Amino acid sequence: MRLLRLLLFPFSFFYALVVIIRNWAYDIGILKSRRFKVPVISVGNLSVGGAGKSPMTEYLVGILKDDFKVATLSRGYGRRTKGFLAVKTSSIAEDIGDEPLQFKRKFPEITVAVCEDRVEGIKELNRHHDVIVLDDAFQHRAVKPGLSIVLFDYGSLWKFQWFLPTGDLREPLSGRKRADIIVITKAPEGLSEEERRDLTVKVAPFPHQQVFFSSFQYASLLDIAGSRSELNLSDVKPDTHVLLLTGIANPAPLIEHIKLFSANISHYQYPDHHQFTKKNIIKLVREFKGITSSDKIIITTEKDAQRLNSYHLQELLRALPVYYLPVKAAIQSPDEERFNDLIIEYVRKHPVNHRVHKA
Repeated sequence: MRLLRLLLFPFSFFYALVVIIRNWAYDIGILKSRRFKVPVISVGNLSVGGAGKSPMTEYLVGILKDDFKVATLSRGYGRRTKGFLAVKTSSIAEDIGDEPLQFKRKFPEITVAVCEDRVEGIKELNRHHDVIVLDDAFQHRAVKPGLSIVLFDYGSLWKFQWFLPTGDLREPLSGRKRADIIVITKAPEGLSEEERRDLTVKVAPFPHQQVFFSSFQYASLLDIAGSRSELNLSDVKPDTHVLLLTGIANPAPLIEHIKLFSANISHYQYPDHHQFTKKNIIKLVREFKGITSSDKIIITTEKDAQRLNSYHLQELLRALPVYYLPVKAAIQSPDEERFNDLIIEYVRKHPVNHRVHKA
């Protein structure tokens, strides 16, 4: 795979040129960006996958949902449908995408929708909501969000980055200028002030931008079928054989976390948003049953669990100890309150929300 990406190096120059021209056309008004009366918050990054956009979207929903009528809008990556769709808890990932389904099941009280055309999607939602959160929309420049958050993965900051298809960059690093807030995600807890300063220098914020740091927090393991009690990761012993099934962009932080409890990990790794097949799961089940030790478990991610929810895959996994590990983003102290206030104040001060929290 790495060799193939290197062979595609010449195409990266063409890709970069197209993106630069496209951004320039939006910047000078040849291509138009649409503004909306409803508050719109965009979450995105400059590269493909792995920066923690979904946990950040869920974080925003968590701090807004009690006081405002919230909607999330995603493209619905990999879905087999087209156009605008409202997501239900009974939907399937093949129809609406894994991340929107995860949002709806975690926050059933909010509106979750998918539409590849974000302008049309917002038109469907804006009259009935106080705020719309756009997931993975930083490059969707047909919409001009009122508040834009760009994420940088802590683990990638010191790596050389290049454009697709050789590298992972969707656009030049200069594109970060469009953001109002920069969040360095997956940062280790307890960063010193010096480390924070070095990282801030690395992302080179513009004068109008504020920089925050966030970490991942893992919860207890949950049974994928909902028939078993939750399981604390501390119950996973050093000699427990963990079969880890992932179809996400960057499983490295998850692997490092599980290694804190067991180093006996067999990783079944697939591409981001991979639609698991019966063949994939039959192989997993066969190898699980072939492990002689009784101390064994299958762990997957919350996002992957959405794509394991079909009847034919659930039947193959039935009676096996299959758990998923929820993860959430947390803004590091001492800046959590300041970050939350920025988000809430943006939504509250908007004219359509003056009726909310009147002084």
